[in-house]
Amino acid sequence: MDAPTEKFVASRPSTADSTPMRGCGLANLTWVGVDKEELRQRLMMPEYIRLAMRDCIKRKDATAIPDHLLLPGGAVADMAPHAPMVVFINPKSGGRHGPVLKERLQQLMSEEQVFDLTEVKPHEFVRYGLACLEKVAAEGDECAKECRARLRIMVAGGDGTVGWVLGCLGELNKDAKSPIPPVGVIPLGTGNDLSRSFGWGGSFPFAWRSAVKRTLHRASMGPVARLDSWKILVSMPSGEVVDPPYSLKPAEENELDQGLDAGIDAPPMAKTYEGVFYNYLSIGMDAQVAYGFHHLRNTKPYLAQGPISNKIIYSSFGCTQGWFCTPCVSDPGLRGLRNILKIHIKKVNCSQWEEIAVPKNVRSIVALNLQSYGSGSHPWGNLKPDYLEKRGFVEAHCDDGLIEIFGFKQGWHASFVMAELISAKHIAQAAAVRFELRGGDWKDAFLQMDGEPWKQPMNTDYSTFVEIKKVPFQSLMINGV
Repeated sequence: MDAPTEKFVASRPSTADSTPMRGCGLANLTWVGVDKEELRQRLMMPEYIRLAMRDCIKRKDATAIPDHLLLPGGAVADMAPHAPMVVFINPKSGGRHGPVLKERLQQLMSEEQVFDLTEVKPHEFVRYGLACLEKVAAEGDECAKECRARLRIMVAGGDGTVGWVLGCLGELNKDAKSPIPPVGVIPLGTGNDLSRSFGWGGSFPFAWRSAVKRTLHRASMGPVARLDSWKILVSMPSGEVVDPPYSLKPAEENELDQGLDAGIDAPPMAKTYEGVFYNYLSIGMDAQVAYGFHHLRNTKPYLAQGPISNKIIYSSFGCTQGWFCTPCVSDPGLRGLRNILKIHIKKVNCSQWEEIAVPKNVRSIVALNLQSYGSGSHPWGNLKPDYLEKRGFVEAHCDDGLIEIFGFKQGWHASFVMAELISAKHIAQAAAVRFELRGGDWKDAFLQMDGEPWKQPMNTDYSTFVEIKKVPFQSLMINGV
């Protein structure tokens, strides 16, 4: 028997056309009662639509809709559910809960509205499932038209899974297809900073069966907020060997902004990769530790089977690689990133690049989009108005078109920052950023983007550039509580 649950009613409209909320805020909600059957009626699309979408995805053809599923008798707009919803679930997340959570979601909605990411990828849903819904609507089916207009998406997984889905939905902007379905989160990852930033919590609750029901109902009512996303372009000498993470794809052309004089150090023949991130990009020792940890987990997965063992292994990498204590034999000149790194930024409404000094002894630099980082910490801090005015900063939000850049000196400094005892080393607030990496005694740099680390070879003759600029459209997120 299902545990008793609650229901809430939003006290403001839940459309993206309303005045956009700050992405990290919470809705003002009041709890009342709801049951399982009422929830199904709110979320479940009519069977003929579900089956048509399922068949198109299976056949990978948006036009493969059987005639008997088109325009059935009585298909009118009032048949459309209040909040038609689909859920993407990463069954590998959430420990042993993944498979049972999938079954629970199918019980609360329908089997065809829950997509296992090991079987159906988000881009397949967009290209075939969503396109099928649009085709049925174009045939004059008002119910399908309303389902497309009201559709909401939940993602059961970690930040990487959420970013994957957001990236695929972002393709709709390029094709001028609207509206873009907003996305909510069932947090199954480790850090869950995207989930935290939009009010969905930082972990999967112990009483998960009743929590899933409450979460789906909140998602059907929650107001829509906006989230900036950032495009990254990595350009390096063409002879360099790099094994980029999944989120970085080869780019056809070098699209680096040519308005910066530092570009004279760019190689005549360059190899480029591009991707999009929603949370952060970091360069330096923290990424090196993450790279070592991920390499170990991939080669010896039996050593990292839980959060406690993961933290122990992570800490050991931090110590052995010098994050907490630089070995005495190391060249003191190599202890800070300023030896290999230059930073240029563009401020809001400014077309000119400006060089920003890299602070002394900073060993890790982070470009952060969210207010939550590293499992719920706020390293940028809640800065006072006087300090903001003095530095030329504004209050940070994840929908303001700005990215915050700060640094960590070493592991101990980072630990105090993450415990929110002190703030990180503030460097800049920018609308675009370019990092220039030049080798020498350092052969490699380490970077990570939304938790995916990689080792970046450096050249002594030519620079490697990492350019960050805002994606022209924003992602839509459902605010939780």
